[in-house]
Amino acid sequence: MTLMRISFGALALCALAACGPPVIDLGALAEPDVTRQNQVGPPGAEPGTCWGKQVTPAVIETVTNQVMLQPAQVLADGTVTSPAIFKTETMQQIVQERRETWFQTPCAEQMTPEFIASVQRALAARYLYRGPVTGEMDARTRAAVRRYQAPQGLDSGILSLAAARKLGLVAVKQPG
Repeated sequence: MTLMRISFGALALCALAACGPPVIDLGALAEPDVTRQNQVGPPGAEPGTCWGKQVTPAVIETVTNQVMLQPAQVLADGTVTSPAIFKTETMQQIVQERRETWFQTPCAEQMTPEFIASVQRALAARYLYRGPVTGEMDARTRAAVRRYQAPQGLDSGILSLAAARKLGLVAVKQPG
């Protein structure tokens, strides 16, 4: 019986060692499910193009100031006969305005499972995607897209056309 317990214990350790630690993508946990991808773009957009929109909310700060209502009354020898009277005013100020950033995206008909699998493989080759190649634009894939695009100034999980071109997944139109 003791030999059997050791065998099962050794078998369990071997099984655990073989599968390794689970890969947890913390960025994917925070990635929103809802994205803003539109067939209609900003004013002046070329017909038949698809667009994504990133909205950065305004940053509002609460500021508290002391406003003097009445100055202190001081005698010639420096004696204060009546201290200054202050009022506390609290107000909110916009530190950074709300911004909408439009960017061109591959259209829905281009986002096939094969294309998304290519996106996943391209991001995995850059050590940004750590998961199975499923061909689904899931939270883990959107988080990897965000990690790829953020250093280029676009903090969005929606794949931009520029990023897809940079990954080598969409042909670059040549002038002429």
